[in-house]
Amino acid sequence: MVFFPNCKINLGLKILRKREDGYHDLETVFYPLAVKDVLEVIRTESPSLTFTATGIPIPGGAGGNLVLKAYDLLKKDFPQLPPVNIYLHKHIPIGAGLGGGSSDGATMLRLLNVRFHLQLTEDELLEYAALLGSDCPFFILNKPCAAGGRGEKLVPIELDLSGYSFVIVHPGIHISTPWAFSQCVPATGGKSLAAIIRQPVDTWAEELVNNFEKPVLSSYPELSLIKEQLYSRGALYAAMTGSGSSFFGIFEKGELPSLTFDAKYQVILLT
Repeated sequence: MVFFPNCKINLGLKILRKREDGYHDLETVFYPLAVKDVLEVIRTESPSLTFTATGIPIPGGAGGNLVLKAYDLLKKDFPQLPPVNIYLHKHIPIGAGLGGGSSDGATMLRLLNVRFHLQLTEDELLEYAALLGSDCPFFILNKPCAAGGRGEKLVPIELDLSGYSFVIVHPGIHISTPWAFSQCVPATGGKSLAAIIRQPVDTWAEELVNNFEKPVLSSYPELSLIKEQLYSRGALYAAMTGSGSSFFGIFEKGELPSLTFDAKYQVILLT
């Protein structure tokens, strides 16, 4: 059985406060985009599972991969879950703020639920996904959502950006999420992000913010050129997604410009 885990972008991201448990409460709007990995699971007669990854190299080895953690998580509660061969082809840039690893883990939960008839409800899948990581529950719903808490408290919203084109630029710089959080100054007050995105897209630049941008651009000033070029070439809205380092631009449909970036940058066009 083959599923295709997709990425997400954050349409604004506010860090509200640091909690006693060491995590941060945040406010964001998640939006799914069709940049996808490939995840295949095949039942095997072997006594143990295997994991094969291709495409973009995954740092740190297989041990910490959320796909395997998702399998182990379900195996504890469903001991009848058989050994499988897992094949993951990585296309979503890693460490880029696009949620690729979270998407892979959440998609593994959904795939195993369907393939082996575990009969888990959406709410139950959300609970398992929250144990994998803060962004993982979003990929169970996989629709535009306003998010709070650590990112796991989700409220689906009406937001259709299919009438626009997107550019994603990944500069190949891995931003440590713990470091990014440590650099952020909590911000409260102002209009909610969910309220801002109900306004026309060409007004978002005036009000939407990503609190991670300031510290990331301070440490990597060359990245500011990405955002500047997206706006100079006609983006209605451009921002960093998540804790970085990828940026995205939203353009009028069919009006994607010619862009020139450093040769090592990965540029993805979604028309």
